[in-house]
Amino acid sequence: MKQPTFSTVRQRLARTALALAAASALLVGCASPTVSDYAAQAPVLELRDYFNGTLDAYGIFTDRSGKVVKRFTVVMVCSWQGDQGVLDEAFTYSDGSTQRRVWRLQRHPDGRYSGQADDVVGDAQGQQSGNAFHWTYTLALPVDGRVIEVQFDDWMYLMNDKVMLNKAAMRKWGVGLGEVTLSFFKR
Repeated sequence: MKQPTFSTVRQRLARTALALAAASALLVGCASPTVSDYAAQAPVLELRDYFNGTLDAYGIFTDRSGKVVKRFTVVMVCSWQGDQGVLDEAFTYSDGSTQRRVWRLQRHPDGRYSGQADDVVGDAQGQQSGNAFHWTYTLALPVDGRVIEVQFDDWMYLMNDKVMLNKAAMRKWGVGLGEVTLSFFKR
C-alpha cells in the first residue's frame, strides 16, 4: 500500500478542519436567539421613551477568557425629534482615558432601526420586540496604536422603566474577541 505524501495529509487535514469549522458555524447559527423570541416579554421597550433624557451606564469589557480587561462609565444625553434620535455618549475608562460617541438613530415604519456614528463602519441595523432590542454593527476600534474593524452583536433588555441591561459580543473574522456588559440607569 502506498504511503500518503505530506502534501496529501496536509490537504486532508485542511479539508477536515474546514468541514468542522463549517459545521460549528452552522450549529452556532441554529442556536442563536432572534429578537422575536422576546415578543411576549414585558415591560415593552420603546427606544424613543427609554433613550430620552440623561442616562448613566456602568460597564466592563471581558476578553475571550472572561477576564475583565477594562471598566468604564458612560453618561448619555439622549433626545428624539419624531423618528430621529441622537444618543450622545461620554465614556470614562478605568485608566482615566475618555471617549465620545454620538449615535444618530432612525426609526423606520416597520419598527426597525438604523444608526450611524463616526466610528461605526456603515450602518448599524436593529430591531425591537417585547423588552428586547438587538442590533449589529461594525466598529472601528483603536487597539494598540492602530484601528481594527470589529463586529458587534448587541442585545439590550429592559428590566423596568429605569434599568436596562446590555450584552454585546465582539468578533473579528467570526472569531470571538470578548464581550461588553453594561447596565443603564435612567435618571
